[in-house]
Order: sequence, then structure tokens, then C-alpha cells
Amino acid sequence: MQEKTRGLAAILTANLIFGINIPVTKSLVTHWMTPMGYTLTRMVFGCIIFWAIGSFLPRERVDPRDLLVMMIGGLMGFLGTQFLFSQSLHYTTPVIFSLLLALTPVVVLLLSALFLKEIIPGRKIIGILISISGASMIILLSGSQESTGRNHLLGIFFALLTALFYAGYLVITRKISIKYHPVTIAKWMFLVSALVAIPFSLRAIPTQRIYSGEATLQAYGLLTFALLFSTTIAFFLMPVGLKRLEASTISIFMNLQPVVASVVAVLAGQDVLTWDKPLATLLVIAGVYLVTIQSRKIKNRNLYPTRDFKR
Repeated sequence: MQEKTRGLAAILTANLIFGINIPVTKSLVTHWMTPMGYTLTRMVFGCIIFWAIGSFLPRERVDPRDLLVMMIGGLMGFLGTQFLFSQSLHYTTPVIFSLLLALTPVVVLLLSALFLKEIIPGRKIIGILISISGASMIILLSGSQESTGRNHLLGIFFALLTALFYAGYLVITRKISIKYHPVTIAKWMFLVSALVAIPFSLRAIPTQRIYSGEATLQAYGLLTFALLFSTTIAFFLMPVGLKRLEASTISIFMNLQPVVASVVAVLAGQDVLTWDKPLATLLVIAGVYLVTIQSRKIKNRNLYPTRDFKR
């Protein structure tokens, strides 16, 4: 029970951090940084911090084929996702972005069915349709609402691309995530992401307001949160939860992100609460729950495996 409690505490804290980081990023890309400048800062910081941490750990040999997967995964899940993430928040609100990002498990299921030939049961098909109905409500009604977003439709487009890129990252890195230590994966992914981002965005760094005399303590505090908590601490907490909890439980906790992001964004004045957003939230989360929850048969098979293996 103590191990399960640790897992619950870790996964809860990680998702709270991710949820808070959505309005934090919104504030940074609105007032202090460009999306590319923000992305490059996170990639370089992640590269430095995880290679530094890795230097204190036993060296792990990486198969060249797995290294290629890590590089592709880094470009999709780290560089691509973070750039699209900040681009989306540049044009729309944290509430709309977080609701659409909650569709990621649905996209993972669809990609797994398409590329891995996994069968989608009827219950999950219903979940997909419910989630899509919630996302459709967001898309159809966003244009008629007043909020701090600059261009909702463009922001929604980037949010959907973010979910697609992150889902693709989860699918292609599934095997190496089990095979290698998380720090090994992170340091290589951050390295290739930083190397690719630097040529395209290095010139933009001197133009970032946060690196000028105009920066305030609040701006530095927001960036520190994004780098220290979201990029580093949450990364370490997620594996703690993954080792102690079932995948269905973790997926349910992931649904806290749009709730936390919405509350913080409304309190910060980044968005307004309208009738459709709570309804869309319920539809998206209910659909994702049906997609991610395991059947009793599969759950029992996971709890009582028939084959012994060494970890």
C-alpha cells in the first residue's frame, strides 16, 4: 500500500505541474518570449541538465537502431511537441489547448490501430466518438467567444498537431522506454532536439524580452517553473508512478491537466469561463476514460501474469 501511495503522489504531482505549466507558457509566449525562443531554451536546458545527471549514473550502451528511434522520438516528442505547444498557446487560450491535448490517448489508440494493427473494441470506439464530439464543440464555438486568444482556429490547429506529434512519439518510443533508463533516453532526445533547433533559432535569443533589461522577477519565476519543474522534476516523477500504478490509473490522472490549466487560466485572467467549456471537458474526459480503461480480463492478466520474467 505504501508503494501505491508513493505512485499516486508522484503521478498527481506530475500532472499538477503539467497543468500549471500550460498557463505559465501562455504568459511567457505572450509577454516575454517567442515560441521558438521558448522552445530552444527548454531544449538546451534539458540537454545540459540530463547529460549532467547522466554523468553520475552508470553508462548505458545504446544500440544504433534504438539511438535512431530516440532521435526521431526527440524530434517528434520534444522539439516538435514543445514548439507546437508554445505556438498554439501564442494564438489561443490555455483552456482550449488543454482540452484538445487531452485527446492524446485517443490519437495513440488510432495510431496503434493504424500502424500496429491493434483491434479497437466497441467500447473504445464509443469513447473516441464522445471525445471527438467534445473537441468539435470547442472548435465550432471558439470563434464566437471573446477571450485573450489571438486566433483560435490557428491555435486549435497547432493544438491538434501537438496531440498528433506527442501520440506518435508515445507509439514509436514504446519499446525503448522499457529497454533503457529514462535519463539515457532523455539526454539523447534533448541533444538531437537542441542541435536541430539551434541553427534555426539561435539568432532569436538576443531578441527575447526575458533576456533583456526589461525582464521582471515574475518573468524569471515563470521561466524557472517551466525549466525546473516541468522540464526536470515532472520527468522524474512520471516513471515513479509508472512503476507503481496501472496504465488506466495513470490515464485518469492525466485528465487533471485540463482541469488544473482551466482553473489557473481563469484565475490569471487568461480566459473566461463559459457554459460550453465545462460540458466539452466532461465529454473529452469521459471519452478518454472509455478509451484508456482496461477491461477486467486484461487487467487480471496484467495483475497475474502467466510468464515469469526478470527485470
